[in-house]
Amino acid sequence: MFLTDVQKQWRSLLVGWQGVDWVLFALPVVLTVFGAIVIHSTQINTDNTGYGLNHAVLGAMGLGVALWIARSRYEYLLNWQWIIYGVINVLLVAVMFIGTVGGGAQSWLGVAGFYLQPSEFAKLSIIITLASLLSRRDASSLWGLASALSILALPWALVFIQPDLGTSLVFGAITLAMLYWANCNPGWLVLLVSPLVAAILFHLMLPSWLVWSLGMGLIAWFTLPWRWFSTVVATAVNLVAGKLGDIFWNLLQDYQKNRLVLFLDPDKDPLGGGYHLIQSRIAIGAGKIWGQGLGQGSQTQLNFIPEQHTDFIFSAIGEEWGFVGSMVVIAVYWLLCFRLVIIAQNAKDDFGSLLAIGVLAMIVFQLVINIGMTIGLAPITGIPLPWLSYGRMALLTNFIALGMVESVANFRHRLRFTD
Repeated sequence: MFLTDVQKQWRSLLVGWQGVDWVLFALPVVLTVFGAIVIHSTQINTDNTGYGLNHAVLGAMGLGVALWIARSRYEYLLNWQWIIYGVINVLLVAVMFIGTVGGGAQSWLGVAGFYLQPSEFAKLSIIITLASLLSRRDASSLWGLASALSILALPWALVFIQPDLGTSLVFGAITLAMLYWANCNPGWLVLLVSPLVAAILFHLMLPSWLVWSLGMGLIAWFTLPWRWFSTVVATAVNLVAGKLGDIFWNLLQDYQKNRLVLFLDPDKDPLGGGYHLIQSRIAIGAGKIWGQGLGQGSQTQLNFIPEQHTDFIFSAIGEEWGFVGSMVVIAVYWLLCFRLVIIAQNAKDDFGSLLAIGVLAMIVFQLVINIGMTIGLAPITGIPLPWLSYGRMALLTNFIALGMVESVANFRHRLRFTD
């Protein structure tokens, strides 16, 4: 009788958790704990030794939020999608007038001594709203594509003019991935990003710009209705993209321009815009195979890399944990992303599947750009490394996103128990 009562108590505690992917929960926890250790190591010789502990504490809070969200049915988000979307956009507008500048962008709101970054939560808003729309009207039609882009337009513009280039790029990556998953014609996705490519080619390789513009015309011919009209428009847009690129380029701050250009040749400004990248590459190279040991990295401990606990946390991992440690971190991320793909494939409906793909795109893009910029393969955009970089709002956002995907996994079958 006693054993039966104990079993009932355990079963009551487990009700609502049967479908949770505990491996997916464990991987971000491991990354967060490891991030706290590395962050503390980067701050040993500074006055900010509490960053590592703060990261761990906020990670524990984020995990609690994620567990609660995983226990709640993700379908409830369908009832709140427009409220979430509206509130986020109101906050983004408020940032323009009463926001606080940080990291070169006016992207923070001070609330009772606590600073909120609406652009981080806007990522989740975009994922939820697009998932809802595309689950009802997929992107296989131009109307579905246009509807998705119209949802993206307002928050993207509000974030871009802060200016927060990194987050606006994350918005684009999320949207492209979700459109592709929602059966959007791949040719249309190429056409969407083609003006950006054309603008870059115009300034680097003029003949390639002409070939690219003609190629986009061919794609429009084979994928869009009103062939002649679409071909002419697609070609013309790419031809004038060079000048349009100059206009958008002038909207960026000087430090953002340097970040986008100097990664190609950081030695042009070794004491200015190229300094971060040069020191980061030195640190990673100094780690060699096994690393110099925790708290032993010369570049890290002598503070040669500014803000290493945030955007350049991977350089500290490379220096103190070496090539092996870096590859282990990348392997953990790979496994995490693999679990997200499995959840997306096994979701019981399109809404849940699109939520998982949106979160996957957000994590993968930030992962690739952050690691790429520390080794000189991508421009420096201020994008943090998920669960490893110090950043309260980014860490909380990642755990909320994890909770949403876990809810999709938890309720992938129509379970018999009630909430």
